[in-house]
Amino acid sequence: MSSRQEPPRGATASPKSGKAARNQSVRDRVAAQRAGERRRDRMRWIAIWTVTAAAVAVLAAVGIWAVVDQSRKADRPAALPKPFHQGGDTAMPPWPLPADPVAGAKAAGLDVQPMEGTAKHFHAHLDVIVNGKPVKVPGDIGISPAQQAMSELHTHDDTGMIHIEAPTANKRYTLGQVFDEWQVKLSAAGIGGLKADSQNTLVAYVDGKPLRSDPATIELLPHRQIALVYGPAGAKVDAPKSYNFPPGQ
Repeated sequence: MSSRQEPPRGATASPKSGKAARNQSVRDRVAAQRAGERRRDRMRWIAIWTVTAAAVAVLAAVGIWAVVDQSRKADRPAALPKPFHQGGDTAMPPWPLPADPVAGAKAAGLDVQPMEGTAKHFHAHLDVIVNGKPVKVPGDIGISPAQQAMSELHTHDDTGMIHIEAPTANKRYTLGQVFDEWQVKLSAAGIGGLKADSQNTLVAYVDGKPLRSDPATIELLPHRQIALVYGPAGAKVDAPKSYNFPPGQ
């Protein structure tokens, strides 16, 4: 038989075993504390990365919006220029070219360059009829061969065809700018020295339809037919409705 004896029931643990238990408890608390700190660190990093990612997303969205908005602005047509109503208001027709064909263009806010613009190119047509007779719209409005300068809005001959050959695509143009270049004052009150009053009227027609507002504000659009008719009040008017533009123009 073995001489080893079991400790009697109910006997207390030895001091050594109690110390080991306390040490284990301390180690467990330290491990738990460290685990908690690691979890908190992970949560902090997750929060930091979440905020950073959100900030980056916001900045990216703002950048994209700015680019899109800038693109929209670039493509958006500009507002119609306000009429200047500049030029002579006493001269009677026919009205010749001014001494400086491009001075009025610059004053009207038109670009003047050595060559025609290519970003926008179209044509409109103008008839001026005074007391039932046509008045020539001279060639070279907005063109100065001596200065080697050309406005984006000009004429090449006396047919009344207006050329718009612009360096930018989003600008808009009015009939008033043509008369500003021509240095002939145009407004609802008359053309040059021709005054609208109780005896004579000035009526603008767009594609054959009368327009009651300031004729200087008429927008120039592709193949738009514009007629300015001055004469006795109540006179019968047969304003042209269209113009036979040459092929490709």
